[in-house]
Amino acid sequence: MSSSTPLGEFLRARREGLKPPDVGLPEHGRRRVKGLRREEVAMLAGMSSDYYIRLEQGRESSPSPQVIEAVARALLLDEAAADHLRRLARSEPRLGRPARDRVGPQLLQLMDGFTHSPAFVLGPALDILAGNAMADALHEPFSPADNLVRMVFCDPAGREFYREWERTAHSCVAELRAAYGHDPESTRIAEVVADLSSRSPEFADLWSRHDVKPKTHEVKHLRHPHVGDLHIQFSALTVNGAPHQQLIVYQAEPAGPTAAAFQRLAERIGTSRTKRNVREGVQEATYH
Repeated sequence: MSSSTPLGEFLRARREGLKPPDVGLPEHGRRRVKGLRREEVAMLAGMSSDYYIRLEQGRESSPSPQVIEAVARALLLDEAAADHLRRLARSEPRLGRPARDRVGPQLLQLMDGFTHSPAFVLGPALDILAGNAMADALHEPFSPADNLVRMVFCDPAGREFYREWERTAHSCVAELRAAYGHDPESTRIAEVVADLSSRSPEFADLWSRHDVKPKTHEVKHLRHPHVGDLHIQFSALTVNGAPHQQLIVYQAEPAGPTAAAFQRLAERIGTSRTKRNVREGVQEATYH
């Protein structure tokens, strides 16, 4: 019987990603299964093989917290992956679907205040829901700049823009997997996964690994066609009024090359707005 639940799929993927020496077990001869055997995980977790098999096959609907912690230790899960496992195991009913395309006016005003830093709001499926003028200018190479996963894997600009593309691709999928753990029933995440899986074998392979990493803070190396290389630090902030959204702010080291590049980016915004206002006779909207 194959895994039929998000919990079972996660357990199977993480079990298959381990080898016996990883967990202190001997490896004798050729093995007929990928990774660890179910019986080996059960032994490491201190439970019966039958119980673990039911858990992985989706036939055990309410494992105790003690069981989940034991499985997390047996599979050598880090804290992010263990949290993901706990969420999948709880299987709590969802109380309505959050609107994925609505950003509050206070948050829009806050982003507008970052006049020298790109700032944008991400939804659970890594949709770019709104951005300030600097974010729009930064993402100018993409057409459209709508969803970070699509931009990384399917837009031709992605591999040039993200200088450490493989690292970015892995992080992007792991962040999407973390969001999926918060809401496995999300139709929007399912849409993104289905679309990207059909268009990008690289995405499909990474998604099948079930790696988990929430978006927090990190250093990124980008290359913009008009302002050059950017070594940025970013912070991901949870929005209290909309917990399913995150505010992303890109920052540059003061007085460094990236700060100078951000200044050139801001100058491009002013130039393009002046030209557009003269041509159209209207004020360009900051947000879309």
